[in-house]
Amino acid sequence: MIPESIIDQVIEKFENQTVDYEQTVQDFADRQPALFSFLIADNEGVFSQDEEDFLLYLALVIFKSVETANPDVPVAEEEEISETEEANWSLMESSKAGDFHKRLDVFFEKSPQEDLMAFVEDALTGEAENEDGESFHLTPEGREPMFVALKTVIDVLTVDG
Repeated sequence: MIPESIIDQVIEKFENQTVDYEQTVQDFADRQPALFSFLIADNEGVFSQDEEDFLLYLALVIFKSVETANPDVPVAEEEEISETEEANWSLMESSKAGDFHKRLDVFFEKSPQEDLMAFVEDALTGEAENEDGESFHLTPEGREPMFVALKTVIDVLTVDG
């Protein structure tokens, strides 16, 4: 399991700019090309530009956290990503709860990555900031697809636990 302490360290490095964000994006694209393509694919207007940028940032925090705990992160393949995303959508759709937090309970029951999941849930339900430091709210239409995408990232990067 990736502990909260590692996630916090990664976030702090991004916030303090001790890690070059653009270089991290390039490293992620080089090391996880299929996963990077999955994240930046045209989402048919589901996400605003701020949401797209925020999704990539959250995915980078997950990637760097997993990489810190396990330098031998497996390279995710397109088919694995697709199957994992489909399974996550099925799980989301099986939840009949009306409240977003309650809809995620089923994911927490089935994931050994509780701290990464909590990080994603907190990020998607609080106020977000764009690259200019301005606050914005995630749209209800964007929240679920963003959660499923990030849960898919967690799953494919942590296949062994």
